[in-house]
Amino acid sequence: MAVFVALGAFLMTLFGGWTAQRVTDRRHLVLGLAGGLMLGVVGLDLLPEAVRAAGGDVFGVPQALLLFVGGFLVAHLVERLLAVRQTSHGADPQDDGRDLHAPASRVPQVGLTAAAAMVGHSLMDGVALGAAFQVNGAIGTSVALAVIAHDFADGFNTYTITSLYGNDRRKALTMLVADAVAPVVGAASTLLFTLPEEALGSYLGFFGGALLYLAAAEILPEAHHEHPARSTLLFTVLGVGFIWLVVGLAG
Repeated sequence: MAVFVALGAFLMTLFGGWTAQRVTDRRHLVLGLAGGLMLGVVGLDLLPEAVRAAGGDVFGVPQALLLFVGGFLVAHLVERLLAVRQTSHGADPQDDGRDLHAPASRVPQVGLTAAAAMVGHSLMDGVALGAAFQVNGAIGTSVALAVIAHDFADGFNTYTITSLYGNDRRKALTMLVADAVAPVVGAASTLLFTLPEEALGSYLGFFGGALLYLAAAEILPEAHHEHPARSTLLFTVLGVGFIWLVVGLAG
């Protein structure tokens, strides 16, 4: 049953990526919406679940929150290391007068790394889906609603992030398809093992930190670059509101 439901997540992910492709003439609105979706997923979905599932405190701080901060710092470190590496190979965007904030001047590997993290998250979505159906059908149905609904945001964000960093359409589509297949693979894998709840919570905390870094430090600043802030901000709020609605319906 879990694998069958995961096929719905597969289709929803592809639909999210297709939507991101079709609105390229309103790129600032796409990025504003993507940032809102990412912020909503982190603050309203991933982090509460991580705190609930990840176990006790470590020196007075919940384990999930420590991993959340760690994920944020690791994402920042990876981006900085890749940027330094590109500069050392003579790919400094200042050499040709390009804007440092332009997508073409960004490090493509950062986009691919971020998209790979989204694929990993979708894989764990499938694992969570399979684990929920192992408990009982009611819990499985609730988790299925959340997974299928927010996989639209995953597909949207995967394509947007990959493209934002200067990767071509072929690579963006490849990462989108990988993201769509991941929940099916994750759900199928639960036929072979059971994932401890604490391990799943720890992963969600770490991934949430990395996702927040991408939203706050990369996606939203790019969305507001040389565009009116009012409409972009509105789409960001709509993105957060959509995730809130999904979480509320799933609960």
